[in-house]
Amino acid sequence: MRAPTGRDARSSEARALRLDRLLGREVVAGNHQRVGRLEEFRAEVHGSRCEITEYVIGAAGLLERLGVGVRLLLGRRGSGYVARWDQLDISDPEHPRLTCAVEELRRL
Repeated sequence: MRAPTGRDARSSEARALRLDRLLGREVVAGNHQRVGRLEEFRAEVHGSRCEITEYVIGAAGLLERLGVGVRLLLGRRGSGYVARWDQLDISDPEHPRLTCAVEELRRL
């Protein structure tokens, strides 16, 4: 039997990851600069699959996770960044790293 190649090797099972392993992890840039904690995930549903489209890093992500009510209660926005799915390397869930410069992230 041969090893899977191409599309088979990138099956959803091979890329599956428990999100709770990532939540709250410190995200660092390529220069080891601390960017913030991974606080929220944004996803799209495709049939029976759910695919992460963006990661929210920093206090704004925490406020987003807690809901709009908390944001209104506190009367301010948190600071943070939004990284596209391809701007964050999660191959080591214990140490997520940016694959781009911090300046390329969208600010919240």
